[in-house]
Amino acid sequence: MVKVRQEQPILQDGSVDLDLWLDHLQDLTDIEDIDEIRRACETAKNAQERGASYEDVWAENTHNSFRTGLEMAQILADLHQDRETIIAAILYRAVRERKLPIDRVKKQFGKPVSKLIKGVLQMAAIGSRKNPRFDDNVLGSETTQMDNIRKMLVAMIDDVRVALIKIAERTCAIRGVKDGTRRKRYLVAREVFDIYAPLAHRLGIGHIKWELEDLSFRYLKPNDYKHIAKLLDGKRLDRQDYIDNVVQKLEYEVERMGIDAEVNGRAKHIYSIWRKMQRKNIDFSQVYDVRAVRILVPQSRDCYAVLGIVHGLWRNIPHEFDDYIASPKQNGYRSLHTAVFGPDGKVLEIQIRTFEMHEEAELGVCAHHLYKGTDTKPNSDAYEDKIAWLRQVLEWHDDLGESEAFGEMLRGDVAQDRLYIFTPDGHVIDMPNGATPVDFAYRVHTEIGHRCRGAKINGRIVPLNRRLHTGDQVEILTSNEERPRRDWLNSNLGFINTARARAKVAHWFKLQAKEQNADAGRQIVTKEFRRLAIDQEELDLLRIAEDINLKTEEDMFAALGAGDIRLSQIINSAQRQILAEEAEEQLDLELPVSKEQDQSAEGIRIRGVGSLLTTMATCCKPIMGDPISGYITQGRGVSVHREDCVNLIQLQEREPERIIEVDWGEEGETTYPVDIYIEAFDRSGLLRDVMLVLATENLNIIAANTLSDKNENMARLTLTVEISSLDLLGKIMDKINQVPNVMEVHRQRSGVNL
Repeated sequence: MVKVRQEQPILQDGSVDLDLWLDHLQDLTDIEDIDEIRRACETAKNAQERGASYEDVWAENTHNSFRTGLEMAQILADLHQDRETIIAAILYRAVRERKLPIDRVKKQFGKPVSKLIKGVLQMAAIGSRKNPRFDDNVLGSETTQMDNIRKMLVAMIDDVRVALIKIAERTCAIRGVKDGTRRKRYLVAREVFDIYAPLAHRLGIGHIKWELEDLSFRYLKPNDYKHIAKLLDGKRLDRQDYIDNVVQKLEYEVERMGIDAEVNGRAKHIYSIWRKMQRKNIDFSQVYDVRAVRILVPQSRDCYAVLGIVHGLWRNIPHEFDDYIASPKQNGYRSLHTAVFGPDGKVLEIQIRTFEMHEEAELGVCAHHLYKGTDTKPNSDAYEDKIAWLRQVLEWHDDLGESEAFGEMLRGDVAQDRLYIFTPDGHVIDMPNGATPVDFAYRVHTEIGHRCRGAKINGRIVPLNRRLHTGDQVEILTSNEERPRRDWLNSNLGFINTARARAKVAHWFKLQAKEQNADAGRQIVTKEFRRLAIDQEELDLLRIAEDINLKTEEDMFAALGAGDIRLSQIINSAQRQILAEEAEEQLDLELPVSKEQDQSAEGIRIRGVGSLLTTMATCCKPIMGDPISGYITQGRGVSVHREDCVNLIQLQEREPERIIEVDWGEEGETTYPVDIYIEAFDRSGLLRDVMLVLATENLNIIAANTLSDKNENMARLTLTVEISSLDLLGKIMDKINQVPNVMEVHRQRSGVNL
């Protein structure tokens, strides 16, 4: 059954009676201060009047951005949304149609409102994508594509109100598209049916979901829609009289029992009838739940009392009773369901629940989709977690109103374990979090991955190790030759982060001749040892090979060249050999730690205080993980306090110059001072970019020396950094080597560049 929208109050001159409309809005919501909403209405109205002509989503002249905003606000008011959501809805169409700058919205109505509008605009970008051409052999079926788009939409939502505003906007669109062209009706209906009706369904907003399904079904399958509507129309009066008589009878009997109940009837909506007929392969006459009655009561015990009344009036149908109050569904849904032979022997479905249970079901707390089903069931736990979070927010809003706690809860998020990426043709491909363009290329096709030489993200060329984000449109630039790069297998460089892509690259190199792989592997190891200032002749390479379960050096080099093992495995084995035999020669001595420090700190190393004596303050007794600061004492080293310690706060006021920043290191972590030599073409910001790499890795820099040669335009930097392992050192140097203008990076020993 399609819901008829409530018309806005119109004055004689054809304009909206804003005062009457605002009075009606206040009846639907708990918003006390209506002045800001009035100001938003006036802003949207002025923007519409002075804005240039713009073709709306529907071609109905009576609907403009201002009227659409009011209609969206009414839909959201029915969902008990807050002031910011309603203001954002009123202004959204004006912003989208470029009649109102978003900066002006932020200035006049605040950052939260502008952020909501930006979120809805981001979701709107989905509808502007090119219609995909589906290929089951490459990217999946149409069903899979639509499911990916729905999951991508959820992944893009950081605030549940964004989803609700967009659903309200699409509801207005599908309501008004009837006067548009046939193509426009089809495109809007397809989008609503594939994306926004399922999203409303997953949020549990039943009455909106039904309306979106019926209206989109009307344009997607007009013949089927008209056929069922005609059958319903033919029986409309009889069916309505029948339901009215049942409702009247139940109201009388319930009132006799002294229960304050609300009884109403409904007809099954058209799309639901058609879907049931298709799923069970039955005729319209066999759809028994076309007639249904719902009874709402104050208390749970009243549900069972009313159930007794119903079964006393009419004979129940065997095996058609479900008690979801005593045994709620896993998603929390609660209600009594029964089917009876009602008056004249006609089948009647009756649901009995409390007002609270009904609010949960209507406003989205119950995971309705899990027990009544959709055609596709996402496998991503993070996706389902976020859907659950979105539903819970709707419930919590009623309890928390516009409090700060509700605002903090809205800003929370569920970690995403999948990304949803567009191809140039408009397909959506799901990728693991952290994927790169190289991963994407191999996800599309192995041949595309082998031929990959560059990538564009949203039309701009980017490095191949750039991390992808949900909503990115990625185009892979290819060459005629299939030849992946060996450095893609170097995990430090970050070109590949998926097992699929790594396996494809490794397999390609494995197919090459063993001699070629061995030569390539030997060159890689030699280059890395030289860069780390390790004397390869002093190492027992056979021991390293055996340490990683290979028989000979040649096998080790060939395995590395083929991608079967990683360079980090060889480096870690070399370090274990170095530490066991000549640690002091290959790695500089550990920074000295006094016995007093080790004992007082219980073996926990504090970064940032060098070799100073460190003691834990007895006043606040900080433990591992507490936020801490240090105070330089006279003769007793650094005293470490919790940041909220009263004594520390007093010391900060009296002697702020003696307060230093410290943080927790890993327990048992040993670091060594290592000199890193960097040679680069000089430019502004070079030192800053190098330091940013080290800061990102949370490394402590002991010393830095820079020298610029203006004649050669060269810069030479020597940095002393605390490093815990050779593998980490190699990773850091790889990242520094990717800084623009850097030509060479290697470890420096004993003042000699090796």
